[in-house]
Amino acid sequence: MTPGPDWRPMGARILVVEDDVKQAELIRMYLEREGHAVAVVHDGRSALEHARQKRPDLIVLDVMLPKVDGLDVCRVLRVDSTVPIVMLTARATEDDLLLGLDLGADDYLTKPYSPRELVARVRSLLRRVAAGNGGASAAGIHQVGDLVVDTLRHEVRLRGQSVEVTPTEFKLLELLGGSPGHVFSRQRLLDAAFGFDHYALERTVDVHMMNLRRKVEDDPRSPRYLLTVFGVGYKMAEEPDPGAG
Repeated sequence: MTPGPDWRPMGARILVVEDDVKQAELIRMYLEREGHAVAVVHDGRSALEHARQKRPDLIVLDVMLPKVDGLDVCRVLRVDSTVPIVMLTARATEDDLLLGLDLGADDYLTKPYSPRELVARVRSLLRRVAAGNGGASAAGIHQVGDLVVDTLRHEVRLRGQSVEVTPTEFKLLELLGGSPGHVFSRQRLLDAAFGFDHYALERTVDVHMMNLRRKVEDDPRSPRYLLTVFGVGYKMAEEPDPGAG
């Protein structure tokens, strides 16, 4: 019988959701070497229960799970949580990867992968979250129309109401909101969201931008804030178009 999840009071609290017991224990070993407290569960239902009860700092989430699959776990968690999620998937097609990001995952690895690479991804994501929570005070508050990106509080507000965004989405808004009217290439946005040492498809930016538009635009098909510059990338409007949306 597999022992239950074991939380240890050190480092970041990480929930590993992997139905392959040997693989899960390998991930646990590598993450604990980094000084993290690791809990392991082996099905999607247990993942949801533990995520809600323990409030981990990050989740490593396999896609192929019994009871509730990883995509549904991610979808349910994103209703009321911005916990960083690294998704593990054997589905290596571009559409499968983009689907995970579309549901709110912050990063992904395709199987087979190196445990050392997973540790590096976790380290990078935790560093980005920490920077967003405490390292951006000099940037202050970016406001365009009714949309506010508050780097002091790590909050996004629209017409005074809080908007829940993932750490990756916040990084994108922080960059765009800091320079309204400036056009950023997809590669530049990838660098901001994932780091310069991270390989990711440029289309992942499009998926994150679609998600953000659903959250901050009245009509995502006719955006007022997050504008596409065809053939180049994206920009934050200097003033929202009152006729759009």
